[in-house]
Amino acid sequence: MNKIVICGRLVRDPEFRTTRSGMEVCGFTVAVDRRIKKESEKATDYIDCAAWGKTGAFVQTYFHKGDGITVDGRMESRKWVDSDGKNRVSWGITCDNVEFPLGKNKAADAANQ
Repeated sequence: MNKIVICGRLVRDPEFRTTRSGMEVCGFTVAVDRRIKKESEKATDYIDCAAWGKTGAFVQTYFHKGDGITVDGRMESRKWVDSDGKNRVSWGITCDNVEFPLGKNKAADAANQ
C-alpha cells in the first residue's frame, strides 16, 4: 500500500498550470516539521506535491503561502538524466485529498481577498 499523509505549511503560493495534453495541475511545496529536534533546532522537510484537476483548482483558489495544509495521497518517484548525464531521482506526493488542518481562518481569508 502506498499511502502518505502530511500536515504543514505552504512554502510559497501554489503554481497552477495546464499540461500540453490539457490536464490541469497545481504544484506546491509543504514544509513539515519533524518531531525530533537536532540540537534544539527543529528539523524540517520540504515536500513537493502535485494536485490534479478539481483538487488542484481547489488548492490554487483557497491556499496561499504560509497557510496550513493537510495532504493525503501517494508517494511517487520521478527518474531523469540531468544535463551532466547523471541519473537523478526526485520524490513527491500526488494528492488524493487536500484539507485545511483546523478549518479556514475567516479573518485571514478576508484579508487575502
